[in-house]
Amino acid sequence: MNVAFLVAKEGIEQLELTEPWKAVEQAGHRPVLISPEAGRVQAFKHLDKGDEFDVDRTVADARADDYAALVLPGGVPNGDQLRMSADAVALAAAFAEAGKPIAVICHGGWVLIEADVPRGRRITSWPSMRTDFRNAGAEWVDEEVVVDTTGPGALISSRKPDDLPAFCKELVAHL
Repeated sequence: MNVAFLVAKEGIEQLELTEPWKAVEQAGHRPVLISPEAGRVQAFKHLDKGDEFDVDRTVADARADDYAALVLPGGVPNGDQLRMSADAVALAAAFAEAGKPIAVICHGGWVLIEADVPRGRRITSWPSMRTDFRNAGAEWVDEEVVVDTTGPGALISSRKPDDLPAFCKELVAHL
């Protein structure tokens, strides 16, 4: 199965991209890197530049029907840029409407807020997003990993890189 990883042009928290990517591959699935722009994306190790990664498909060419799940890595610039892309917001909404699992960590959830996905659902994130999620109608909690199945499809969320083992375990379990 193909699993979509949606990221912006830059500012992706590297571990929040690479660790779930490895988990998906190790589970026998194919991760696909999707971004609003073709070419390469720049990851960061907190505030320092990390590695660059090749984009497999642009958001304009991606359809939720072609993927088993959506992964939204964090990184403040990454999350902020994605929520400003109408195509990225529409793609995230399409995954939610199709009832496919969505796994989000740290600041990756801003695009979900723009797509009105968290309303009525339980979620966690980096603590600075607590008010954003509450204002979007979600029940925000401070937990390592949260799996909400009250809406269509599982919404899997975690706060930070330290939560990646639990996050990856739940992601793979819902593929």
